Amino acid sequence: MHLKYSFIIPVYNRPDEIEELLISFLNLKTSLQFEIVIVEDGSKQTSEAVIKTFKDQLNIAYFYKENSGPGDSRNFGMEKAKGNYFIILDSDCVLPSEYLHAVNASLSSEYVDCFGGPDAADASFTKLQKAINFSMTSFITTGGIRGNKKQVGKFQPRSFNMGLSKEAFHASKGFGTIHPGEDPDLSIRLWKLGFKTKLIPEAFVYHKRRISWSKFYTQVNKFGKVRPILNAWHPKTAKLTYWFPTLFMLGLLVAIASFIFHFEWFLLGYILYFLAAFFLSLIQSRDIMVAILSVPAILIQFGGYGFGFLKSFISIHILKKDAAREFPELFF
Repeated sequence: MHLKYSFIIPVYNRPDEIEELLISFLNLKTSLQFEIVIVEDGSKQTSEAVIKTFKDQLNIAYFYKENSGPGDSRNFGMEKAKGNYFIILDSDCVLPSEYLHAVNASLSSEYVDCFGGPDAADASFTKLQKAINFSMTSFITTGGIRGNKKQVGKFQPRSFNMGLSKEAFHASKGFGTIHPGEDPDLSIRLWKLGFKTKLIPEAFVYHKRRISWSKFYTQVNKFGKVRPILNAWHPKTAKLTYWFPTLFMLGLLVAIASFIFHFEWFLLGYILYFLAAFFLSLIQSRDIMVAILSVPAILIQFGGYGFGFLKSFISIHILKKDAAREFPELFF
């Protein structure tokens, strides 16, 4: 099968990010032909002027539509694309020069209809970006679910860096209306249809994550709220490990309360964990400030996700409330 690649990129009010991403396309080391489909999702600050400066150098198709969320915008882009294999990127990503070569080599040797790639922090990222990247990608925090598991069949690609064949898109009808969570939902539906997924470790992107502490909390809190909804939709995919952030934070509260009553050993376990995270981040980043910031990043990640998960679990699985009515911020 001859693969013709179409990159699908939804964007919302971020022309500066599109410019950085398109510059990275110019630096790709590949002889493969590809198109770039950019879908402006109802932006008030559009990317049209930026895109025009690249028209003579890159094969770009640009579309403007009313705001309907990233999932629907990706579906829109895939419908308009001319290729037979779609690569979906977030606008805040930057491609390393070997990206497309890594994708094509992996699919040529072991074809699947859906793949995912990891994200990494570039040297130019801010210290906050690097700390958040560590908390989101380190084995000590997420256990490798975002890009450290070399497995075929049950890896859940994330839509910031994800490939999907035209056949799989038409069979599944693409992304749903939930956000975040539209990417694991799609992966699960693809499995049910008989399609395979896999991780391509070499196909990583630099994911800028331009967010503050408060935006980071909001993001991971939504991640936590989404998971019990997905578990209700796809009961066979529910895992005890999804409870880890909630149990971690509840345990921390118990440890602090125990310390007040002179039971120090419980809190000591948490102190050792955060020391381990600090030194792992220091080794990885070689920057003591990034290592220091990694500690609150982990606390925010676990707290936001854990308490979001607990609230959603009680609402959806115990009180049996309607997800869209209870959490309208998660649906488009």
